[in-house]
Amino acid sequence: MSGVTATAERTASLGASDDGHPYPRLRERFVLQPPDRLLGWLGPLGVALLALAIRVWHLGTPHVVLFDETYYAKDAYSLLQFGYVREFTDSANRKILNGRLTGIFEPEVTQIVHPDGGKWLIAAGEKAFGLDPFGWRIAAAVVGALTVLVLARLVRRLTGSTLLGSLAGLMLAVDGLHFVMSRLALLDGFMAFWLVCATACLVADRDWGRARLARVYPTSGDIRGFGPVRALLWRPWRLGAGVCFGLACGTKWSAVYVLAVFGLLVWVWDAGARRAIGVRAAWAKSLVVDAIPAFVMIVGVALVAYLLTWTGWLVHHEVYEARFGHGYGDNAPWGAYLDSPARGFVGEALQGLRSLWHYHVMVYDFHVGDYLADQSHPYESNPLGWLVMNRPVGIDAQLDLPPGEGGCEAARDSTCLRQVLALGNPVLWWGGAIALIACLGYWLLRRDWRFAIPVLGVAATWLPWFRYDDRPIFFFYAVSLVPFTVIGLALVFGKLLGTAGDGGTRRLIGTAVIVVFVAAELACFVYYYPIWADSLIPREAWQERILLPSWV
Repeated sequence: MSGVTATAERTASLGASDDGHPYPRLRERFVLQPPDRLLGWLGPLGVALLALAIRVWHLGTPHVVLFDETYYAKDAYSLLQFGYVREFTDSANRKILNGRLTGIFEPEVTQIVHPDGGKWLIAAGEKAFGLDPFGWRIAAAVVGALTVLVLARLVRRLTGSTLLGSLAGLMLAVDGLHFVMSRLALLDGFMAFWLVCATACLVADRDWGRARLARVYPTSGDIRGFGPVRALLWRPWRLGAGVCFGLACGTKWSAVYVLAVFGLLVWVWDAGARRAIGVRAAWAKSLVVDAIPAFVMIVGVALVAYLLTWTGWLVHHEVYEARFGHGYGDNAPWGAYLDSPARGFVGEALQGLRSLWHYHVMVYDFHVGDYLADQSHPYESNPLGWLVMNRPVGIDAQLDLPPGEGGCEAARDSTCLRQVLALGNPVLWWGGAIALIACLGYWLLRRDWRFAIPVLGVAATWLPWFRYDDRPIFFFYAVSLVPFTVIGLALVFGKLLGTAGDGGTRRLIGTAVIVVFVAAELACFVYYYPIWADSLIPREAWQERILLPSWV
């Protein structure tokens, strides 16, 4: 009899809080009722179009090859021409900028140190607009605007507020680092886009799965088994997340840390959902019926998508084997299998994959070996200071332009300059650092699952770099953590704003704080725009914007 009583008490407690008040029905807890769908698209689309407009404006200036565009813009063009990346001649940059595309290739393949996923997107822009600065930067501008759109929709889903979602998109649109990286043919902005898309898919999957659970279990019970299994095996949003994670890793390998962290988070969400409907030992059971299928749908699909970014390499694996497979520098030969020609499609495929593995080992040794550890760069930065922008990257600078030349309005005893500085918006970054501390508190102390997303997203895109701080690493790598910081700010804004049931004073104060913050960020964007967009500016005005000595 006592066992029956204990079971009844357990069942009752699943549907009530500690003070005895009943919880809402699971459908009310699991299924978010979204606001107006039309406005839910118009707001995010509006800020995305604004982001695109300010990124495309004068996108082709400066008419030079900026920073690592010397690799990725040309690599992308080589992919268009040959399907793989060949060496370029020493005069290639000069010829390309003069519109001459003959005599720019060497006959042999080059060693690429990042996958081709992002470079294929750059190549799409070059295919549409030609091999010039606008052509190789347009893909980054479009993808940067799409990142704004996806982020705004993601925050709308997390908060149920189109206003907060649109504000989040606006905050990302006017961040300096994201703005600069959206105007360069570099890879990090593309990786950030795919990571935001993957996160949005996982959050949508969480809602989708819980809505399906709520249909089967309207209220909590005492479930001795696993709960629903077959009903939750088909998870289309998880397949989408797998594709996005694969394309992120197929742009830069550092995305794998985010995949690992959010893969574990998915299991935590699944176990929490089963526990909410009353499944006993939910953590262990979810590990079997949720985590294993999730691993296949997310990690397995990501691996396939990742390999697809290497299609050009695999199709032309023989040219890489000819140059690197028999020993290259300090790298040992790949193996005697190269001495025997592969036979048939299966043989070719297996040999290509085997060689690709050896090539990965060679590239990994390049990244973590002694070669880069002995190098230095004037704009390298310690990741310890990234959240407060310790050392931005000077992408380009034209110094000491005399008064009266090219519109320079400096005083006679001064000069003007043009600069592209990969520096974040100080209001967003410094305010975001404070917001992330609040997010950690809301997640750990208030058990609000939403705040795990910005905390873990920033951790996964930032902390791994501490392992490699003995070699040149750069602040612009941190562009991937900007969207997660914005998510954290938007969630904190939601807490400040409160709900319709809160007092008018509380909501008035919250609204005032949000308005002041966003207005300050917009003003800061206008103020710093000249040194983000290569505008002509007097030296005195430039010095006013350099708040820290390390920014020079």
